[in-house]
Amino acid sequence: MFNFVFLLLFLSVIGVVSFCVFFDQAILTRRGTIYRVKTNHKKVALTFDDGPSPVWTPRILDELKKFNIPATFFMIGHHVQKYPQVAKRVVREGHTIGNHGYAHSVVLYYTPEEIEEEIKYTEHVIREITGETTQYFRPPKAWINTKIKEKIKSLGYKTILWSLNSKDWVSFNHRWISQFISRNIRNGDILLFHDSGNIWTTEGGDRLQTVKSISLLAKLLRKKGFEFVSMKEMLNGK
Repeated sequence: MFNFVFLLLFLSVIGVVSFCVFFDQAILTRRGTIYRVKTNHKKVALTFDDGPSPVWTPRILDELKKFNIPATFFMIGHHVQKYPQVAKRVVREGHTIGNHGYAHSVVLYYTPEEIEEEIKYTEHVIREITGETTQYFRPPKAWINTKIKEKIKSLGYKTILWSLNSKDWVSFNHRWISQFISRNIRNGDILLFHDSGNIWTTEGGDRLQTVKSISLLAKLLRKKGFEFVSMKEMLNGK
């Protein structure tokens, strides 16, 4: 009996991981959010989740600076508190900060009161450390329901998901990641990457393939005539 239960548990875990690796769950929750901007211009927005990281965010910032790419970093409040200097550098170098919640909790089953508290406290942390007031919220794992979307909107936030998922947290090779995005790119796409974490955690991990993707992606997309813009410019320019 024990072996049977263990087998079921194991298969369930494998099923969940496989679902996340091979299917983009954001497709199920996009309604009522911003995941692509309708535009006739060849513009794309590059976004990073789960930082800041003391190891990987600086390396990503170096690459963005080298290729003159603005980006939006959806930061976890707890990580901002742990690595304030990294968060400050993101702002200092002209990038946008978005709100990714305080501890990367799944907000699908939150009450409206709980999501308000989560967002406001994370906003407080970000503002106290960086001086920036956030305008954009991205729910961890894109798991969110209609009631919470409405509450987020009432708080003056835009819920930002994505249209192309790099799946870099799986540690796919940077060439595969960049080629996948290049083949599927469309005007107004919002690209999802991560500057912290891996398949199991939101901190640590190996984001080397993410770092390497930036230069190749810049080359491939610019060759197609695409311009990288901030989330703010993408939305205001539509």
